[in-house]
Amino acid sequence: QKFLCSNCNNILKKALQTLCGHRYCSACLTWIVRNNKNAICQKCKEEDPNSLGEESLLAEERAFGDAAINKEISELRVHCVTLGCSWSGIMKDFEEHQSLCEYALIPCHTGCGHVVMRRKLADHLENGCVNNVTVCQQCHCNLASSEHQDHSCEGSLCKEQKPVQTETASKEKSHSTSSANKDGCCFSEVGCEFRGSKEKIKEHEKSAVGAHMLLLLQHMRQLQGTLCSAARAAQGFPEKVISELENKLHVFENIVAVLNKEVESSNLEILAFRRQSELDQNIIRGLELKIAELHRCLTQKDAGLSSLHKSLLFSEQASYDGIFLWKITEVGRKLQDSVTGRTVSLYSPAFYTAKYGYKVCLRVYLNGDGAGKGTHMSLFFVVMKGDYDALLPWPFRHKVTFMLLDQNNREHIIDAFRPDLASASFQRPVNDMNVASGCPMFLPLAKLQSPKHAYVKEDTLFLKCIVE
Repeated sequence: QKFLCSNCNNILKKALQTLCGHRYCSACLTWIVRNNKNAICQKCKEEDPNSLGEESLLAEERAFGDAAINKEISELRVHCVTLGCSWSGIMKDFEEHQSLCEYALIPCHTGCGHVVMRRKLADHLENGCVNNVTVCQQCHCNLASSEHQDHSCEGSLCKEQKPVQTETASKEKSHSTSSANKDGCCFSEVGCEFRGSKEKIKEHEKSAVGAHMLLLLQHMRQLQGTLCSAARAAQGFPEKVISELENKLHVFENIVAVLNKEVESSNLEILAFRRQSELDQNIIRGLELKIAELHRCLTQKDAGLSSLHKSLLFSEQASYDGIFLWKITEVGRKLQDSVTGRTVSLYSPAFYTAKYGYKVCLRVYLNGDGAGKGTHMSLFFVVMKGDYDALLPWPFRHKVTFMLLDQNNREHIIDAFRPDLASASFQRPVNDMNVASGCPMFLPLAKLQSPKHAYVKEDTLFLKCIVE
C-alpha cells in the first residue's frame, strides 16, 4: 500500500511526499494543484475529515521528493504481463523493456489503422500494409510491397495504363459529394477527412495538431520517395512533375508555418497561465502570513487572559490574617499520583500573615516524605519571597499550627512548631521560596483512610494553618 499514489492508486512515479505524510506521483500532484484551488489531500479527507489542518493543503512547493520510497520502488521485482512475453526484472529496467517488448501491440506507423505485435511489424509492412506502397520505375504504377516482386511491366498490371486512384482519393471524392455544404480541414490534402462548420474546423485544428503533424510527416515521406523515383526516372517525368511537387512542398511549408504560429500562441497562453498562477501563489502566501500573525496575536491574548485569570483566582483565595483553609479535592487520585511518583507533592495557594506581612504557603506529601514516606501524610510550611520582605524582621519567628479537620467535627488532628531561627528555611528568601519545614509524620495513612473518621469525605479533605 505504501507504494501506491494517493490520487491514481497506481505505483508511484517520481514520488513526492506532502506535509501531511501522504505520497503522490509528481505528475498527479501537479495536475491536482493546477486544476483545483486550495486543493486538500483526499487521503486526509478519507481518514479524518474533522481534523483537517494547514498541513493537508496541497502545493508543489510544500512537497518534497521521497528518495527512499523511489529507491524501494526502483528495486521491486516485476514481470511483463504482455501475453507471450516471459521477461522479468526490476522496476527501473521495466520502461526500457516496454519500448523493446516484441510481444507488445503497436499501431502501424504508416497510418493504415492496423495494430500488430512489434515482432510481426516487418511481416505486416511487407505483406499486409495497404499504405506501404512503392512506385515502379518503368511504368510508374503504385504497387504494394507484396505485388512488387511479381510485377512485370509487360504484364496485365500495366496494359491499360489507367490512372490509379487511391482509396483515400475515392473516399474524399464521395465524401465531398455528400458534404458539399460543409468546409474541409486545411489538412485534407495530406489525408485529414474532417469536415464541419468554421467553428468546428477551428476547434478541430487546435485539438488535432499531433494527428496533423503525423499525417504531414507521412505525406512528406511519400513525397520524398516520389521525388527520388522522379530523379531516377527523369526521362519519363520531366520538369512538370517536379514543379508540381515543389508547389506542394511550398503549400506544406505554409501549413507548417501556420502550425508554428498555433504552437507559439499556445505557449503564450501557457506562459500567461503560469504568471497568473504565480500571482495566485503570492496572494496565498500573503494570506498565510496574515493568518500566522493573527494566530500569534491570539496566542499572546490567550496568555494575557490566562495571567489575568491566575491573578483573579489568587485574589479570590488569598488570606491576609495568617489563617488559611486549604480544600483539596480528588484526594484518591492525587494520593495514587503521589504513590506512583507522578505528582509527589502539592503546593497550596499563597497567603499572608498580615496585610503587608510574610508571604507563605503549605506543601503536602499525601504519601509522605523523608521519615514518613509510605506510612504518613507529611505537611510542611514554606516561606516565600514577598513584596514587603525588606520591611519585615528576619528570621521568621512566628508559631505555626497545622490542623487536619474532621468533617464530623469530632477529632481534629493538630500539630504545631516554632521556627528554628538558625534554619535556612526561615531566613529572608533569596529565591521564590525557601526549603519547606514542618511535620514529616503529621498523620498515619491508615488513620487518614479509616472509616471511623471523616478526614476524607466525598473525596475531599481540609487542611488549616494558623500563624500566630
